[in-house]
Amino acid sequence: MLRMRYLLTAAVLSTGAVTLAACTSSSFNNPFGSNPFSTASAPDAPSTPLPPPSLRAEDIVGRWGLASYHRDQDRNRTEAAARGQCNQAYLINRSPSGGVMMLGHDNPAVQDMAIKGSYENKTYIGPGPTPASGDDREVLSFDGRVLILKWVDPEIAGRYGNMVLVRCGAEGTTPARTARAKRPIVPSPSTAEAPPPQ
Repeated sequence: MLRMRYLLTAAVLSTGAVTLAACTSSSFNNPFGSNPFSTASAPDAPSTPLPPPSLRAEDIVGRWGLASYHRDQDRNRTEAAARGQCNQAYLINRSPSGGVMMLGHDNPAVQDMAIKGSYENKTYIGPGPTPASGDDREVLSFDGRVLILKWVDPEIAGRYGNMVLVRCGAEGTTPARTARAKRPIVPSPSTAEAPPPQ
């Protein structure tokens, strides 16, 4: 009987030792997929830089005629109207940060605007570094002469419509000079012909 108890105790102890060894040799099974006792953190996913915008600040600095439209069928008429606004030109200047100085919405003060690319290959102009924010304008088209912008915020876009800016004057040229009218040459008394004899 004593021998049987001894064998039974030995069997239980050996089974426990095998189980303990298996637990210490295997990794902790966490239902969330990581060991909570580990001090090593998972590496962060690399952030992909934003693509460059389709235009640069120097491309749009200058004087512009400005008008706006809400319906696509009014675009051509609005471009013609914008050309006639160069006597009260909308100015775009360079900003100290490398962007442009432009008016925003509902604010008479000129603001520093960044020109931003996006992962959707769209270009935005607006304050701050984040593209497509509520105060941004999306560049719908730009051919070097005509710039069309649309507000990202639907409420602002509904009030202001699409902005059409037409460059005033040909870029890189100076206004044409008007030719002076020539003075008529009046002969001096010494060179004037004597009147014919009577």
